[in-house]
Amino acid sequence: MAKYSKGASKTVKKAMHKKKRGQLKSGSGRKVTSRKQAIAIGLSEGRKKGAKVPKKRAKKTAKKSRKGEENLTEKEKLIGLMVDSY
Repeated sequence: MAKYSKGASKTVKKAMHKKKRGQLKSGSGRKVTSRKQAIAIGLSEGRKKGAKVPKKRAKKTAKKSRKGEENLTEKEKLIGLMVDSY
């Protein structure tokens, strides 16, 4: 069974055509230059029109860490743990 409907394919095709001509704009109004972004816009428009398109993937969220810890190296983290334990 097909993953995408013909209507979805048409919207992606139109988005790719607009991108090639330099007329495709992103949500912020900037010109789209990425092929992947053009496909994503086409699929999104297809979803809005009711075409058969799979749901978006869930976004992965980064684990929260202590403030300032994300820039430390492994050695600095170990030293910090040793100092905290005293």
